[in-house]
Amino acid sequence: MAGPGNQNAFPDVPSAEDDSSVISTRGLEAFGRKVTTTASHLMGPLADPTAHPHYQSAMSEVQKQLRRPTLQRSMFSMARTTPTDMVRSKLSTKEIQSRALAYVPEELLKNIPEDDNAFSLFQGFKASFPDFTDEGKKHRRRVSRGRKLLEEFPTQPGSPHAVQKLRKEKGSMMHHLEMLGVRKNLASSEIREIDNKIANLTGMRKIILDRLAGLEQEEALLEHDIVEVESRLEEAQDLADEAESIAMQTPTKSEEDLSLVRDDTGFMSQSIYEKLPSASSTPSKTKKPRNIRRKSMPILHEHFEPGTMIRSMRAHQDNITALDFDAPFGLMVSAAMDDSVRVWDLNAGRCIGMLEGHTASVRTLQVEDNFLATGSRDATIRLWDLSKAHYDPQGGQFGKDDEDDGIAFENPDDQPVDPPAGSMSDCPLFTLNAHLDEITALHFRGDVLVSGSADKTLRQWDLEKGRCVQTLDVMWAAAQASAMSAGDSTWRQTSRASDTSADFVGALQVFDSALACGTADGMVRLWDLRSGQVHRSLVGHTGPVTCLQFDDVHLVTGSLDRSIRIWDLRTGSIYDAYAYDHPITSMMFDSRRIVCAAGEDVVKVYDKVEGRHWDCGAGIAEAEQGKTPAIVERVRIRDGYLVEGRKDGIVGVWTC
Repeated sequence: MAGPGNQNAFPDVPSAEDDSSVISTRGLEAFGRKVTTTASHLMGPLADPTAHPHYQSAMSEVQKQLRRPTLQRSMFSMARTTPTDMVRSKLSTKEIQSRALAYVPEELLKNIPEDDNAFSLFQGFKASFPDFTDEGKKHRRRVSRGRKLLEEFPTQPGSPHAVQKLRKEKGSMMHHLEMLGVRKNLASSEIREIDNKIANLTGMRKIILDRLAGLEQEEALLEHDIVEVESRLEEAQDLADEAESIAMQTPTKSEEDLSLVRDDTGFMSQSIYEKLPSASSTPSKTKKPRNIRRKSMPILHEHFEPGTMIRSMRAHQDNITALDFDAPFGLMVSAAMDDSVRVWDLNAGRCIGMLEGHTASVRTLQVEDNFLATGSRDATIRLWDLSKAHYDPQGGQFGKDDEDDGIAFENPDDQPVDPPAGSMSDCPLFTLNAHLDEITALHFRGDVLVSGSADKTLRQWDLEKGRCVQTLDVMWAAAQASAMSAGDSTWRQTSRASDTSADFVGALQVFDSALACGTADGMVRLWDLRSGQVHRSLVGHTGPVTCLQFDDVHLVTGSLDRSIRIWDLRTGSIYDAYAYDHPITSMMFDSRRIVCAAGEDVVKVYDKVEGRHWDCGAGIAEAEQGKTPAIVERVRIRDGYLVEGRKDGIVGVWTC
């Protein structure tokens, strides 16, 4: 026990908490003195303070102070406090707002861009604060669930606490409503700004499209000039070679003198026979036509929306029976029941000439590079070289050198321009005569041309020699297949074979020695031209086949049975099929789309990439104006550039 005499045994013993605070304060004061001493030595007029003993002793004292745990804890607690937290702990929200606005320079306030927005930037920041966003609302709901436990005590409806609570809730809801109005106005302003940007980009796009159209026009003119220069160069080279060969055959003066001195008592005509040139030295008057391929391809149509009309032309006054073109914005050839064959410049939208030679209307034709093959009701096939046409593409500008049209350079009055007389007089090459009835289908690739006729035969032609090299009898092939299958009939009658207007040979295509042919019995026969035999028959159509095309994997056929069928050439089975409301009269496909004429005023398009069907043509645009365009009869497509011919003789050009 401690008695009264022991009360002074523990004089003024401080508590542990006071001891720690005193030690911490003393440690900080000592550390501050050491740092001050170190700084004074560093700033002293010494040349090398690190070599001075006072500096070394001061640094050792600083390190000793830093090793103390109490000093380290105080320094770390101060380091964990951010400057933002220190400011927020000393200043209120109103003071922070007023200080932030007070330090904005007047130059920035004067240069604020004018805007029709009624809310300030700070109001927009408050409205977009996380408390009013969807994520903030979710977080606030979670917090409110915990706060509900503190408000379990019921309040009387008429008590002051309930009134204050309702007023507070109303104020919060009004503030929330105000913030929603601000956010709604900000969203509307963003939409208007985006619309302005879209309008500016649309204007820039139109300007660049016009620039691209001008570049393609210059490119087409330059390519036309290059073809003319190459033709003149070839003619000059031929004349030079002919002159050189004649010079080599002509004897010199010394040789003539020797021949006069020499005594020759033979028959008088012997010298004449000796002077006749040999067959090998005679220059050939006929030369193989030159194949001219385009050096550049137009890409303007690729930048328009699918289904956009590029132009519409009055090509003929009667039903169009056949048409084809070489390339987008290139040359197009059309034939109609008015017994005329016209050549068109798709870039200028005008006729550049008429091909004369057939004595009846042309039923089928094909354009490949600068060559054209036409098959007519007069049972003849004619070959043409379109590069020999006398045509100036600059004439499409009609003498106006002002602004260029963005898509083409057509007549602004939309009046047809008569082609110059004799512009196509040098285009005919030769005529193929062997069929006994009208030509209904033809196709050529390289030097091989195959034609189909109403005389129920297919003929293979050698375009280098200009003669028929093989005749294929379709009826004989059908009878042979029937005999092999032990059938009773030699001709497969279809349910729609009673239609006498259907062509016996509706369509064909040749590739090297492979030939695909579709006939009126609904059969698609695959021939081998090396043996002249049918090695496969595709059965499926119930009506005459009117069109077909194949690539390395698939064969696509169209028929009067109102269907298009896609066949797998590897297996001979049907890969896919599509049904329409009317018979199919024409069909073609490119790398992405299958287009067909199905007895309507629009072209039926199937997008193979997206797997969807859609319509393209005048029937959509003119239906809004209360007009009814004519039925589409023929379609052709290359690289998304679609050309369609109608029963009234109008040709439409579209992007697809």
